[in-house]
Parts: sequence; C-alpha cells; structure tokens
Amino acid sequence: MTGSDLGSTFSRRQFNTAAAVTVLGAAGLLGGSLSRAVTAASPRPLEVSLAAAVPNRVYRITARERARVTDAPKHEFRGFWLSSVVNIDWPSRSGLTAAVQQTELRGWLDLARSRNLNAVMLQVRPAGDVFWPSTVGEPWSRYLTGTQGRNPGYDPLAYAVSQAHARNLHLHAWFNPFRAGMTANLVDLISWHPARKNPSWTFAYGGRRYYNPGIPAVRSFIIKVIAEVVAKYDVDGVHLDDYFYPYPVTGQSIPDSAAYNAYRLPGESLANFRRRSVNVFVRDLSARIAATKPRMLFGISPFGIWRNQSTDSRGSATSGFQSYDGIFADSRLWVKQGWLDYVVPQLYWHQGNPAADYNTLVNWWSAQVSGTSCKLYIGEAAYKVGDPAQGADWQDRRELYNHTAKCRATARVSGQVYFSAKSVRANKLGSIGLVKDKYYKRVSMTPVMSHLGAQRPYTPVISSARWNGSGVELIWRGSNSGTLPRHYAIYRWEAKADSSAFIPSQAGALRRVHRRRGNPEKFVDTGVVRGRTYWYVVVGLSDLMVESAAASAIFIRA
Repeated sequence: MTGSDLGSTFSRRQFNTAAAVTVLGAAGLLGGSLSRAVTAASPRPLEVSLAAAVPNRVYRITARERARVTDAPKHEFRGFWLSSVVNIDWPSRSGLTAAVQQTELRGWLDLARSRNLNAVMLQVRPAGDVFWPSTVGEPWSRYLTGTQGRNPGYDPLAYAVSQAHARNLHLHAWFNPFRAGMTANLVDLISWHPARKNPSWTFAYGGRRYYNPGIPAVRSFIIKVIAEVVAKYDVDGVHLDDYFYPYPVTGQSIPDSAAYNAYRLPGESLANFRRRSVNVFVRDLSARIAATKPRMLFGISPFGIWRNQSTDSRGSATSGFQSYDGIFADSRLWVKQGWLDYVVPQLYWHQGNPAADYNTLVNWWSAQVSGTSCKLYIGEAAYKVGDPAQGADWQDRRELYNHTAKCRATARVSGQVYFSAKSVRANKLGSIGLVKDKYYKRVSMTPVMSHLGAQRPYTPVISSARWNGSGVELIWRGSNSGTLPRHYAIYRWEAKADSSAFIPSQAGALRRVHRRRGNPEKFVDTGVVRGRTYWYVVVGLSDLMVESAAASAIFIRA
C-alpha cells in the first residue's frame, strides 16, 4: 500500500507558516565574533575585539563550538509514559481527593527532573473518557473519581501543563484513539457516552469495547476530541500509542463487516480496508493538528515490528508479530509520508532476542527515518527489568544501559522513552540509575524541530550576575519586540580571564533549560565555588528549540 491509495497526500511541512530565515547548524569553533556591551543596560551592544575578558561586563557572542561526539548531547529526547488507564501510574487509585492527585502528579514530575529527563507523555484519554472538561461529548475518566462522568473538582490536564512547564518539562498529551471502554458491555459506560448514543460506531472484541476505525464518522469524532486539546491547552505535543485495530485474540474475529461493506473501495480486501482506515485517520489528524497549531508536534509509538523481512523485503530481519498485518498499522508509511514529527517504536526486546533483536530493530528504524523530517526516539521496556517472568536477559542491570549506548551510537536516534513511570521510579537492579549516572548526567534540550519553523528568536541580554550569599544569581532579559524565546539555555564553566566565550555544541556546561516565565528572568546557580572565575552564557530558544543567532555572556568571579 502506498500513499496514493489514500487519495490526496499531506505532509506536515505544508502547514509551516514560519519562514526558515537561516541555515541551522554549528559554525566552526570560534568562527563567529565575540562582542561587548558598553554597559549591561545597553540594548545594542557594540561588537569589538576582545583580548581579555573584563569581569562583570556583558558580551554579545556569535561564536559556536564545532560539533563533536560527546556523552552529553545538547539535544536528546528523554521521557517516560505516565499511564492513567486502570491507574497504572497516576492517579495511584481512583477516588483520591484533588489535593492528593495533585501531590502525586507533582511527585512524578519531580521524578522526571531528578533523572534529568525532559518530557512526560501523560495519558489524558485512556478509554473513551478524558482528563479535561471536554465540550465535545466524552465524560470525565473513571480513573480520576471512580465514577465515569464525575467532575474531579479541577482540570487535571491544565494542572499538569502548568506543573510540568514550571519544572522545565515538556508535556505531551497521550491519547488512546479507538478504545471506548475496558469492558465489552455498553451499559458499563455512562448513559450519555458517545458510544452508547451511537452503538453502531463500536464493536465488542476480546472483552473490550472499541470505536470502529472503518467508520468515517468515528474518525471525525475522535479527531474532534483531540483537536479540542490542541486548541485549548499549551501542551507540547499530541501523542498516540500503539492501539489502532485491537491486537488479535485467538478464536475471535473483529465484527466490522458492516463498515467494510459500506465504506470499502472497489476490489479492496478487508485487510487493506482496515489499513486504509487507520492511514486516513493518521493523515487527517496530522492535518487537523497542523491547521489548528502549525507548530504543534505530533507523534505515535507503534508496535516495534512493522513487517518481517521474510514477508516483505522492506521489513526488518525479525520473526515476530507484524503490526502491519496484525493490527493494520502501517507505521512505515506514516513516517515516509511526513505525517509524524516523531516516532517512538516500542522496542520491548533485549539485545540478542532471536525473534526480535533490539539492535536489529534500532538499525531498521534508523533507516526508515532517513531522508524524512521525522525524529526517532526508542521506546524502552523499563518494566521488564528485574522481572523473573521476562527471562534471564532482563535480570542484567546493564540491559537498558546497553540500549542507551546503542542509541547513542546509531545515526538518527534522538532519544528514548521509558514505560512506565513507576518502573523508572522503582529503578529495579539500579538499571535506571546506571543510565542516569553515565548518559543523563547533564540536562539536555529536546531535539530541534526546524521543519516546522526555523526562525531564530531574539537574543537575550544578561542584566547582572552576582554572588547572593548562596550562589551566583543570574538575571537576564528577553527582547521587547520580535520573536521572544520560549526557552533559554544557560551554560556555565570555569575559565580564566584570557579565555573566550562561545555557544557550546554539547551539554557539558549546560546548567539549565529554562522555560520563559517573565521579563526579567532569574536563575540561582549554587554549584559554583566562591572565589573562582566563570563564564556564563545565555542562549534563546524557540518553541521548536531553534537557537538565537547570538548569545549573551558574562565573565565573573563568584
């Protein structure tokens, strides 16, 4: 099946309204200029040559460090899935008070920060019910209050966005698109649930109730549900999991013959009809997101095997379950058509697995995103570590550590996401701690998404840096006009006065990725040694993590 089977094609790039004003990438080491502000308050610092850094003066710099291989990459997606279905992670059980739910959520976000992660995938629509006050028609989730449709007394999604952003974390709203209920019985849903009002939209299978992807009205409705979040909330992305058509259940057939007979194309097989239905949904959802907020990210975490090479020469050298055939998810097509900004294949196998080797699949997915604008993050089975039922390989505390080494060494792999949050917290066998101590020692920025808009934000200007009794208090301002940064990167390193400042290409000196809150901004660095000298550099970042053309720097004695 190709993109032409869907009629018109669509790429996320078509909705990019921001002009690409500059070619992105690191210049040569000290290839730019180092310039100086006449006074700290000067709005337009004069560019002058510099023989030695003058303490407490503010400089405008454009020099960029040459890119190099490092254990501290500047851009890397690091996240975990925070599951709400059947209260896997959050809330820990249904019926908790709003205050307790909020306390638990803050704890999860603090955990992400403590592990130097930078993103959380929060499940906000687990089973045809939602974590925000929807006006589209779906009820409050039963996993909040214990009763579907009961108001929890606050807006969990709005609270999660504000708390994540306060901690400089990206929050992606995670939707399960076609699950309508965790039981097969419609009467288990609230009386005004869309599935009960439109029973022909659904089918029962494997003890669950599902929306039928083959019905155009169903696809339109679910897109409308998701589009409400895109329009109303400051989430950093829309995220779908791997559930499209349900996973096969032995001895059962999906009862969708009526939809097939009503909506199939001439000569179209049932399998191709199902795949086309899912493809149209992904394409149309991508277009709706881009039309509503052109710079909003859209990603999917598909099952890790698209097809085996023995079935399709384009497939991977594996012999496992094929999502293309088993759940009708043509994830390779979504990447190739440009419908996704990122893909997170769930590679929940160990290195050396005979049916689905982790390394083989990392290489295969890397090849699939080659030549596209789609970023690749790898989904990791943190939940398998230390579980005797998963076999001997998952008793090795270095399994995830070795996965990260493989990801770092593979072209086009830009990060990892762990399932799920409680396994990150449990840190069985110390496996997550090993990854953090070696690979996540420094914070990092999420990957640059310049395909949705490469315009650089205005350069910030440091106002002051001084010892405040406990650390260096750094204050800076953004521009009063033009494109304001959405984030700031703050670097600090120890140096002598005869050294030059530059914009680093790696995160060895990165102290904080700071989301814009006001003007001026402040950061207190308690990691310095009193009496030593340091460079501080502040870089502006757009919402898509594009750097400002220049940075503001100051040389001080702590």
